[in-house]
Amino acid sequence: MRLKLLTPVLLSVVVWSCSKFDTLNTDPTKPSTASPAQLLLFAEKKATDILYNTITNNRVGMHYAQYWCGTDNKADSRYSSSDGGSTNLWTLYSVALPALKEIEKVNQEPAEPAAAQNQNAIAGILQVWIYHMLTDAFGNIPYTQAVSEAPLPAYDDAASIYTDLLAKLKHFEAQLNTAAPSFTSGDVLYNGDVSKWKKLANSLVLRIAMRMSAAKPAEAKTAIEAAIQRGVMLTNADNALFPYTKNAADAFPFNNLDRDPVQFVVSKTLIDYLVELKDPRLPLFARTVNGVYKGSPYGSGENNASDALVYSLPSSKVYAPDFPGILFTAAEAQFLLAEAAARGLQTGGNAPTFYENGIRLNMEFWGVPAGETATYIRSVPYSASNWKNCIGTQKWIAFYMQGMQAWHERVRLNFTKTNGNPLFIAPVAGSLDPTVKMVPNRITYPTGEDNTNKANKEAAAKAIGGDTKGTRLWWQQ
Repeated sequence: MRLKLLTPVLLSVVVWSCSKFDTLNTDPTKPSTASPAQLLLFAEKKATDILYNTITNNRVGMHYAQYWCGTDNKADSRYSSSDGGSTNLWTLYSVALPALKEIEKVNQEPAEPAAAQNQNAIAGILQVWIYHMLTDAFGNIPYTQAVSEAPLPAYDDAASIYTDLLAKLKHFEAQLNTAAPSFTSGDVLYNGDVSKWKKLANSLVLRIAMRMSAAKPAEAKTAIEAAIQRGVMLTNADNALFPYTKNAADAFPFNNLDRDPVQFVVSKTLIDYLVELKDPRLPLFARTVNGVYKGSPYGSGENNASDALVYSLPSSKVYAPDFPGILFTAAEAQFLLAEAAARGLQTGGNAPTFYENGIRLNMEFWGVPAGETATYIRSVPYSASNWKNCIGTQKWIAFYMQGMQAWHERVRLNFTKTNGNPLFIAPVAGSLDPTVKMVPNRITYPTGEDNTNKANKEAAAKAIGGDTKGTRLWWQQ
């Protein structure tokens, strides 16, 4: 986490970015110098890789959201007491965050001040996105002293981090100037489109503020209503997606370029519910086995490679090398607006319309024909008296492949099927973590922190109520 880690990071930025999409050039006489464009591209790629690799997304997020089960390590669905992806996610501190911080340093004496201002704001928005992922995974984390000269960074209180993240997003959104240039290369999310970065900033406010809405309703209300006034994502053209390609070096982290992945099968929870709803996304999410969809019981038994022949594998679409890395979508923004309206906030619209927009936009993302979408929406009508279960279930389906966010929303909303029956189950073979029965609330701190920052880690663990998967985060009311 120290600043001295930055030099090897920058060296890797230069080496990697020379080959990535052929968009960046490097002065070979200055091997330790990277431009803002190179740094941004490096950070966008590395952060998305970490979020969507087989550990963070597949073995943690997709399991805890109860989308998938393992064939080679069923203990993941039973919340084994192993590292649980924490070390992998923690590498955001040593890879992506330093690169984004460096953009501000490179821009201290910019040739184009207006462009530098936009570049710094864009780098800041991405830092907020990363820190929010970290604090929702762990709770208290290094924040104010992270990626600094501090040899032993203190862990900040998660609730205070939330307040600061919201303030930063408001500041960065205001700092973005649509009349000025930003990145002419390096930004593969939005190609330097400042207006879209503004929408992402405001939409992130919705995600963060809504997540704390039960714990700090007044603060959440103020932030959400202001963000809506500034403008959030409305169409799939606004989606923040990392564009992976069919080239091996730039492919989706877990793909079928060289082989058909068989480490995971789709859960019975997801398969049965999509069948029950006659959801047209089912063939886009999963494959058939002997002509039928068959989900695996969640958290069952011993490892068994033959499960890949018995239960439905994830679809070829989600394993495609060019499947995008999803940071945020307009569908999520619309579901958040639906919830805000259901809670009585000023949204400029109504909950049923936002709810239907969320379903429609996600169907469009997956390529479902408009006619099938319209039929489906009529079959899952919004109910004001049952809004939490309506929005919760449809948002959960729409979050497929976004395992970490789906897990957090499962925990936050604690929704059931719209008929009141449970959607989720406890692991059928039982949890392997004595602090968890149904689903973890967080992941534990990396064991490596015991060697590098033990005192601060132990203080943080004590402050949140213990470093266990069962410890409730501050916003989980």
